[in-house]
Amino acid sequence: MCLIAASAEAARRSRAASTLRMSATAYCESGKTRSGAPARRGFVAADPRVLPIGSRIRVLAPKRYAGVYLVMDSGRGIRKRELDIFMPSCKQARAFGRRQLSVRILQPGAK
Repeated sequence: MCLIAASAEAARRSRAASTLRMSATAYCESGKTRSGAPARRGFVAADPRVLPIGSRIRVLAPKRYAGVYLVMDSGRGIRKRELDIFMPSCKQARAFGRRQLSVRILQPGAK
């Protein structure tokens, strides 16, 4: 592996292992996401400059929402370190409110 490719791979791994504090809300609107896939459980919307479409993330805390999610959407109101989690129930989405989450990037999406 050439030096440039090795350095790019090291940078990708470093980004993939990073943990972010993010402000999260929830949404329940069905329809197509920016990726073209229908909204469903396990999908989140994020600012594509921070988490590009296709990124795999793990929510670490709070435990109730912990798990692996795919960034499949973005939104006009989502900026910087904001995350919007899809929930099938609008009642659940409203109850979620706004929370601080710890998020680990497992696999960055393509920019």
